[in-house]
Amino acid sequence: MELKGRKVAVLGAGGSGLAAAALALQCGASVQAFDSGDPAKLAGGVESFSRLGVELVCGDDALIPPNKFDVTVISPGIDARWPIAVAFAGVSDELIGEIELAYRFSNGSIIAITGTNGKTTTTALVSEMLKSSGISSIAAGNIGLPFSEVVTSGERYDWIVLELSSFQLETVSQFKPDVAVWMNFAPDHMDRYESVEDYRQAKMRIFENLRSSDTSILKLEDGISVPSAAVTFSAFETGGDFSYSDGYITHEASGRRFNFAECELHGKHNAENVMVALAVADKVGLDWDDARTAITSYKAPAHRCEKIAEVEGVVYINDSKATNLHALESALAGQETPAVLIVGGKDKGLDYSEVAEAVAAGAKYAICIGEIGEEISKAWLHVVDCSVCGDLESAIDAARRIAEPGDSVLFSPGTSSFDMFSSYVERGDAFRKAVLDLSEA
Repeated sequence: MELKGRKVAVLGAGGSGLAAAALALQCGASVQAFDSGDPAKLAGGVESFSRLGVELVCGDDALIPPNKFDVTVISPGIDARWPIAVAFAGVSDELIGEIELAYRFSNGSIIAITGTNGKTTTTALVSEMLKSSGISSIAAGNIGLPFSEVVTSGERYDWIVLELSSFQLETVSQFKPDVAVWMNFAPDHMDRYESVEDYRQAKMRIFENLRSSDTSILKLEDGISVPSAAVTFSAFETGGDFSYSDGYITHEASGRRFNFAECELHGKHNAENVMVALAVADKVGLDWDDARTAITSYKAPAHRCEKIAEVEGVVYINDSKATNLHALESALAGQETPAVLIVGGKDKGLDYSEVAEAVAAGAKYAICIGEIGEEISKAWLHVVDCSVCGDLESAIDAARRIAEPGDSVLFSPGTSSFDMFSSYVERGDAFRKAVLDLSEA
């Protein structure tokens, strides 16, 4: 791709847009940026783009392209059906996303990881495993560091490990990873997609340019068909290349075993994250013994089935990042001890009866909180004992009284936090503080 002397529009004033603008400038393009959001709230963005020497047009003025563009780069937070995207698509020779732009100028091999849940933990785990084994690697994409920023830095890596959301995959065209990972799939983001199948097809774009020489690592149960070599995994079903039983991960073809019980990670769904790391190790020629220390010492990112403390024989787990029902279901399925579940938050219109079977199998008691607390209790009373608490602190107190030595208290809300907290981070921090206060009492 040649950008020197070409006109590039960047849509979106966030980190992805800023990184894309910097990369386009580095490649010799003339760049303008646009965001139809409230100008009063975009003052920081205006300043950041100005430091690059790029004008950021805000508000309604951003909906009117000032001229034709050779390329428009759209940020993942912008739906291609929104007026600003439609307007610029009409005056641009090509509309691509920030991931696609970065790919066209990137060096090094790429591991791309998508899925409804587990992407962040697995992306970080794989990158840390590679780095700890002497293989240069960096984690980027949806995990926080824009891919374009990695390319602009000029640093060379043996492997770039990308966490990719469906939003980022919507706007790829030539993008082709060397290893594509499909963690899992369940309905989500129905405020963006017209159907579950539309959401699935957005994620499936991770595979569309693969060749037989590439590798896909796939969740067995999802039955994905790919044009590349495939490795399957599951901690819940038999028949995959990687399986799980009695605390051990097994590679079926070779009989090699990995002691998951030695890991800091908790739950069967995290065993699947480790399976992916081991499959990557095989792909890059890394011996499991060399990868073992990095994998066993790796701790889950904050708020993702994060073990906070053990108090009076009860393990307290913070899964505040569980903002959808699939994440809640995965967390419950991953528990290998009886769980007292703390669940609930903002009413997003979710149907909690859909996960009643998983709750019956994984929870001995459910404590329901937030806007949706009463509704959850009504949906689950026929499968598990439930109660409703007014706030998180009283829910933790109740869980302490109910849980017995050998149990876990799992905080996995299954919805967003905005009824009581500003974010899942604030919510998870509140849980952590309350549990640590318990352990010090």
